Amino acid sequence: MTSLDPRQELAQRLELDQVPPANFASPDDVRTRLAAQGYLSDEAIASVTFLADRLAKPVLVEGPAGTGKTALARAVADATGARLIRLQCYEGLDESKALYEWNYRKQLLRIQAGRGEATGEEWSHLEEDIFAEEFLLRRPLLEAISATDPVVLLIDEVDRVELETEALLLEVLSEYQVSIPELGTVRAHQIPMVFLTSNNTRELSEALKRRCLYLYVGYPDVARERDIIVERVPGISSALAEQIARVVRSLRTLDLKKAPSVAETLDWARTLVLLGREEIGDEDAAATLHILLKYQTDIDRATKELLGRGKTVA
Repeated sequence: MTSLDPRQELAQRLELDQVPPANFASPDDVRTRLAAQGYLSDEAIASVTFLADRLAKPVLVEGPAGTGKTALARAVADATGARLIRLQCYEGLDESKALYEWNYRKQLLRIQAGRGEATGEEWSHLEEDIFAEEFLLRRPLLEAISATDPVVLLIDEVDRVELETEALLLEVLSEYQVSIPELGTVRAHQIPMVFLTSNNTRELSEALKRRCLYLYVGYPDVARERDIIVERVPGISSALAEQIARVVRSLRTLDLKKAPSVAETLDWARTLVLLGREEIGDEDAAATLHILLKYQTDIDRATKELLGRGKTVA
């Protein structure tokens, strides 16, 4: 008996009409197409994204804030022509905000409109009517499950939710279906690509991790951060981008309350371009650290480090 590939198996289990085609031909294809969207990936990012597509599995992306975890999902959506659906997680997120809720105001208006004329059996039909799909408010998880067009589902900062909500996410991502008591079971029409991001503020359950491919996105090395700066900051020279990347790398080795993220590196690079800098010395760097760092204690420590070196960064 010939075994099915993972996408075929999932499509068969979900009773899909057809197996959706894979989005990427190879990890190199991932890197090329993400680069076309302005996202410069490394080998690990390209490989895990390719495997997630072929295995039809969610990706759990962990790493420090501002290293491009959310941007990865956006870039994959743009590269594949899919619609991005985002669930922003937060403490207190519940089923009504993640899955669905009923439009009670619209239901009430419908009841009030039919109250004067509905009696007996007609009233029973009215009660059924107000739980039709037109009164349903689809939240991100249900929207992704029921979509007929290609979708990338981003579950952002999943480590912020409680264990009960994490269990809800696990159920939906395992079966790709949602049970609505008044309507029945809503099954997936296609297999969405799913990215879950985490800043690792708490330990996620083993059950959730087991169902996902794991990807750690840390701070890039100097060469990749230089390339990211050149790609994302118009008008900057490669030499200045290299200097900025080296300064940032040195600052990340300090004992800071919050190390500079890639997003903050880009803000700093844009600032230096606006100021007309073609190169950056330690004094220039120290004078603009408030763009890069967000705590005064970090700025003081970094300033001491930069000015104490007594030389231009090269």
